[in-house]
Amino acid sequence: MTLAKAVENKEFQSKSIDRTFSIAPMLDWTDRHYRYFARLMSANALLYTEMVTTGAILHGRGDYLAYNQEEHPLALQLGGSNPSDLARCAQLAAERGYDEVNLNVGCPSDRVQNGRFGACLMAEPQLVAECVDAMKQVVDIPVTVKTRIGIDEQDSYAFLTDFIDTVKAKGCSDFIIHARKAWLQGLSPKENREIPPLDYERVYQLKRDYPELNISINGGVTSLEQAKTHLAQLDGVMVGREAYQNPYILAEVDQQLCGSERAVISREAVIEAMLPYIEAHLQSGGRLNHITRHMIGLFQGLPGARSWRRYLSENAHKPGAGIDIVKQAFQTVQLDIAG
Repeated sequence: MTLAKAVENKEFQSKSIDRTFSIAPMLDWTDRHYRYFARLMSANALLYTEMVTTGAILHGRGDYLAYNQEEHPLALQLGGSNPSDLARCAQLAAERGYDEVNLNVGCPSDRVQNGRFGACLMAEPQLVAECVDAMKQVVDIPVTVKTRIGIDEQDSYAFLTDFIDTVKAKGCSDFIIHARKAWLQGLSPKENREIPPLDYERVYQLKRDYPELNISINGGVTSLEQAKTHLAQLDGVMVGREAYQNPYILAEVDQQLCGSERAVISREAVIEAMLPYIEAHLQSGGRLNHITRHMIGLFQGLPGARSWRRYLSENAHKPGAGIDIVKQAFQTVQLDIAG
């Protein structure tokens, strides 16, 4: 069965969102091409868009809400702090069929702070609550918040629970907690994903103190075994860089974490399933490397991984590059495995 046919039959869609496993919103990475690719490997993973600002949606020239129908269940992550703008964007998202709207209260970049959104909003819990309330007033889909455990010197457990209490009071019951605090000055976004220490126990404590809330954890998860450890304490696990750089980890998510009896798709089958999608993209005027850049890590850790990466990297960007490049890259993998 093709992916498009599966969607038509609702096989890949869910009436209620399963938050057991999700893929984090990652700027320049989790675009619609990556999300289509990821969906081939996991029917259950909740996918998130890159963060999209309210300004881009309301005033930009492009269609920032475009996605493939095959991506469901799919959440839109919004960046903003104006309640009315967020409400309008949430309404547009719901009209377009998104399954969830998520407010970014975790990104620490200077550019985001200058726009008064992202992690700096942890210092303004009442404003976050007003934003959540404004969105919930106009949509029936879930409105969720992704945040950190603290910012700068405001990193006590009391600071975190005050934030949760304030936002929860406006009806938010789903929180994704990146288990690191954010330094708003002095660290780059990349350093903020690596340098502040992880504090998983603080997130576990949050779930113990708020059993009625749906709490997912994010930060530093690199295997499904680690995900299982977190799921013994929490409602969900969100994985970021590992799901992008080693995407085949997604192939066993449904079976290992979600109780599915579906067969695990092979890497070769993933490639075959991507070819019609790539062809359609090329016919619409797109370039091969728009898609293959997301597939670079498919053979991570296996013989042939380097040949696959090199062949795609050296050839997919060339004018006129087509699906034969993908097929030839796979042949290099087969040769490495056989030899």
